[in-house]
Amino acid sequence: MSFRAGITARASEVPTGVGLGLRGAFLAEVDRGAADGRVPFWEISPDNYVARGGARPARLARIAERFPILSHGLSLSLGGLDPLDAEFMAGLRGFFERLPAPWHSDHLCFSGHDGKMLHDLLPLPWTTASARRVAARVREVSERLERPMLVENISYYLPLGCAPLDEAAFVVEVLERADCGLLLDVNNVFVNAANHGFDPLTWLAQIPLDRVVQMHIAGHEFWDDERRDLIIDTHGAPVRREVDELLAWVVERTGPLPVLLERDENIPPLAELLAERDRVDAVYQAALVRHAGRAQGAA
Repeated sequence: MSFRAGITARASEVPTGVGLGLRGAFLAEVDRGAADGRVPFWEISPDNYVARGGARPARLARIAERFPILSHGLSLSLGGLDPLDAEFMAGLRGFFERLPAPWHSDHLCFSGHDGKMLHDLLPLPWTTASARRVAARVREVSERLERPMLVENISYYLPLGCAPLDEAAFVVEVLERADCGLLLDVNNVFVNAANHGFDPLTWLAQIPLDRVVQMHIAGHEFWDDERRDLIIDTHGAPVRREVDELLAWVVERTGPLPVLLERDENIPPLAELLAERDRVDAVYQAALVRHAGRAQGAA
């Protein structure tokens, strides 16, 4: 089944609007109903639930009865050289049998080698050979999980030498060879643009927006607050205005999508995080109004 056919087949399961990542820091609060009516969906990492007992899986099951759930992974190492972990893949498939999600996403990176997990999202060489190998892995995961796959563009901090492709061209080649969707992280685009000196809108203009199925937005911090010459994608601060603007630029052109506000460090109280979600949602809703105006003008 093609990527677009797979997404279309699951269209009834796809939420839109600005959702949050379901974190352990407030899992019990959400289970008790603290966010009911405030969040259109939650994103979870099944890596934290596969082969895990205790209270968390039961809480997640109850939350999934009230909210749509999107799935985002951390450990497939799509760009790695090791074979896919058969035990982990079986666990993922079993997880989706219990808790359906319209797709699964993971990062366009490698995160392990020689059987060892490196616990980081490391960049790949931007070559056609690399894109061909990653695309084959993405197709394999999609077939084994029986659901569409999305890949996410990552942040990186060192130049990758004289690669024949730039990052955007590499992302596009992977998308086309794998026939998969893009989880577009606009904060990562901003961070890379600021750190490596390119225009984020020029980067976005190279991306086929019809393959953008979901978006991530997050905050970041400076490595050194005095020098302010290197931004780190910490997901540990409020979203900056410049990143809001990139989100709005994309949504104005794509229309409604699920947008995930990520917060993984310095997690504030749930009420404070919900307030930031509302602020980002206002940016999102204003962009949808402009999208409708563009569509009407083109009619």
